[in-house]
Amino acid sequence: MPLDLGTARFSYVRVERASDLPAPDPTAVDVAVLDMNHGYSNVGHDAIVTMIRDQAGALDGELAARGARVRVTSYAVRDRLMVPDHRSGRHLLYVGTGGPGHLDPHRNTEERGTQFIREDPSWEAPLWKLFEDVAVDENAALYGVCHTFGLLCRWSGAAEPVLREEGPTSGVGTNLLTQQALAHPWFAALADGGDARVPVLDSRYYDLIPRSPAFPRGMTAIAYASDAAGKPDPALTMLEVARDRDARTPRIFAVNSHPEIGAAERVAGLLDRMLERGTITREVYDQRSALLPVLRSDRREERLRVGRLVFSDLIERRLERLVRAA
Repeated sequence: MPLDLGTARFSYVRVERASDLPAPDPTAVDVAVLDMNHGYSNVGHDAIVTMIRDQAGALDGELAARGARVRVTSYAVRDRLMVPDHRSGRHLLYVGTGGPGHLDPHRNTEERGTQFIREDPSWEAPLWKLFEDVAVDENAALYGVCHTFGLLCRWSGAAEPVLREEGPTSGVGTNLLTQQALAHPWFAALADGGDARVPVLDSRYYDLIPRSPAFPRGMTAIAYASDAAGKPDPALTMLEVARDRDARTPRIFAVNSHPEIGAAERVAGLLDRMLERGTITREVYDQRSALLPVLRSDRREERLRVGRLVFSDLIERRLERLVRAA
C-alpha cells in the first residue's frame, strides 16, 4: 500500500498475521477492509482505502472536535487467513473487495489464470461466522463488490456461481433494476427519469444465478444483468441482505461490479502510485491503463452517479454515523 496515505485524522494498517493487528484505541473509528485478492495486485483495494481516506478528510472538523481519527485495517482474508472477529467489538463497518478464483475456495485447487487459483479454504468458516455476526448486529454494516458479492450470495443461499461460457465481462455494462428496487426508499434514486437500466463497470468470470425465484427472508434482489436495450439476464448483480433500522438504508449490500473504480483521473493516479511503489508490475499497469479511455467516455457521469449510490454514499453515511458516535 502506498505509504503516503496517512493524515492527522487517518491511518492504515495491513494485517497479514495476528501480530499485525493494532492495539484497541478508543480514539480510533476502526473500519475493516476484507481483502479478497489473495495477494494479487488490485487497484480496487487501493481505491477503497483512498476513498475512505478522503471521506475521513471531509469529516476532519468533527474528528478533531472529538479527538478521534479513522483507522482502516485491511485483513488479508484468503491468502493469510486473517478474518476479523466481530465479537471483539472493534469494527462496526466492513468493506469487502473483489478477487480472483472460484467463489467456492474448495474448488480452487490449481492455478488456471484468475478463473481458478490454489488456496487454503479454511478462511471460509470464520468468514461465514463474521457474516452471521454482522447480520444479527443492527449496529454493524457490510458493503461489498465483486468477489465479496459472490461470497455473500453463497453464504446466504441466495445464488450460486456459474462460470460464464462466453468468457468474462469487461468494460461498462448494463444492469436492470428490479421492481423492488424501483420501489426501494434508497435505490429508487438509481432510476434516472424512470429508466431501470443503469451502467456499471463489469469484470466477472462468474454469474450468480438465484437458487429460486423466492429469496431468503429479508433479502431483496436489486438488479440483474442485462444487455444495453434492457433485455434481462438470469444473473443477479445487486443484492440487499439486510436493511438498517431506519427502514430506508441498506445495511448489508453488495454488487457484482466495480463501483469502487471511480473517475479515470483517480484510477490513473492510483496506478502511477502503485507502479512507483512497486506494488504492481509494468504489465499490470499497462493492462489496467488500457481501460482508462472507457472510463473517461462510456456513460461516465451516469456510471459514477450509480457507483456513488450503490457503494461510496453508503460507506460515507455509515462512517459519518460512527464518527458522530465517537
